[in-house]
Amino acid sequence: MPSDPPAVVYLREHREDIVDLAAALVGHDTQNPPGDTRELASWVESFFSELGIDTERVASNPTKPNIVATLPGATDRTLVLLGHLDTVPFEPGEWTRDPLGEREGNRLYGRGATDMKGEIAAMLAVAKAYVETGTVPATNLVFAFVSDEEIAGEAGLPTLLDRRGLSADACVIGETTCEGHRHSVTVADRGSIWLELEATGTAAHGSRPMLGENAIHRLYRAVSDIESALGDRRFEFDPAVRALVEESAEYYAPRFGADAARELFERPSVNLGVLSGGDRVNVVPAAARAKLDIRVTAGVDTETILDGVREVVAGHEGVEIVDADWSVGTFEDPDGPLANAVGSVAEGVTGGRVYRRSATGGGDAKRMRNAGVPTVEFGLGTETAHAADEFTTAGALAGNAEVYARLPDELLRQFDSGTRTFDSTDVSPAGTTPSRRGRRENNSR
Repeated sequence: MPSDPPAVVYLREHREDIVDLAAALVGHDTQNPPGDTRELASWVESFFSELGIDTERVASNPTKPNIVATLPGATDRTLVLLGHLDTVPFEPGEWTRDPLGEREGNRLYGRGATDMKGEIAAMLAVAKAYVETGTVPATNLVFAFVSDEEIAGEAGLPTLLDRRGLSADACVIGETTCEGHRHSVTVADRGSIWLELEATGTAAHGSRPMLGENAIHRLYRAVSDIESALGDRRFEFDPAVRALVEESAEYYAPRFGADAARELFERPSVNLGVLSGGDRVNVVPAAARAKLDIRVTAGVDTETILDGVREVVAGHEGVEIVDADWSVGTFEDPDGPLANAVGSVAEGVTGGRVYRRSATGGGDAKRMRNAGVPTVEFGLGTETAHAADEFTTAGALAGNAEVYARLPDELLRQFDSGTRTFDSTDVSPAGTTPSRRGRRENNSR
């Protein structure tokens, strides 16, 4: 058996140092909003500087900088390890632990511990392990830490991609991708349609409703018909996406139920997030507004689904779409070099199965794929992201560091060998990323 790489040996010998790094990161308050990450960004810059690694600061908003550091590798291949410095807000009164970091046994509590300062700590530990052992990674390692992710803001990754770019052969984002003891690498996201509907009616006194036209009733009938039409629609997938859907349904089944997990990817999902109208109980409302969140599986033409919604709305008098913001889902080949590299390394480190599945939403992975960089998400952690008493564990931190440290060697091997290991048949290695586009429609109100 070959011996473990020096960087991995170093990480195992300095396991507690990874926890200390995570605690230092969590100790910086980077709630978003307001999303001020300047202090933490400076801390990260100092960390790399002490290792002799130069950094770049890229910012469109000075309070929300993005940091890039590069560790040269032995080949011209490049792997990006990507994370975000900001966190969602917290209410201290809802916590029984210190939101800015508290250690108890194997657990590190604090906002961002599992989403995703713990994973960033693991990435920083990898950089230090390579430097301290005097070893060169098989690929160039680019560490990119962005701001503004939690509110999908333009100051974060969009600014970094626009002003500097991230040219790479592969990217791994350190989002936590586990549900209990079930681990996964996320290789896809779903397309989305955010719709705003407006209905108009005729006001009347509430004691004589027959003299008016209730805008809320009109709007709700339209929403119900949209839900019904999309609920009757079943997607058709090419073999690569079909394999991904099967794996995703199996992964989510213990949490959602087998039927619900399959329906989540076989059909569009619809959420009525906002419904408003009227201001007095004794008046028939003359206006109403609704906002819908529709999600579609990667590989499905989002605009075709939107066209179907338009047809439904066109059949309802007094109802119109006043705003539509939509995106196409993206995915990586579940049997491609990147997914295989992360999956095989993670299985070796965790000793268990690592599913290749779709996320239920979308985020920076979609942005990276749309920028032409093959991207997946992987991170060991807990299911406490965004919750009070969020925490990660020393085991998860150490596991992440070892996975990230081993990835350059395995990724290079996968690129060179072209080995395909995914448990499916007829998965096409090419053409698995759909056409990428997004559009915002604004109709006059």
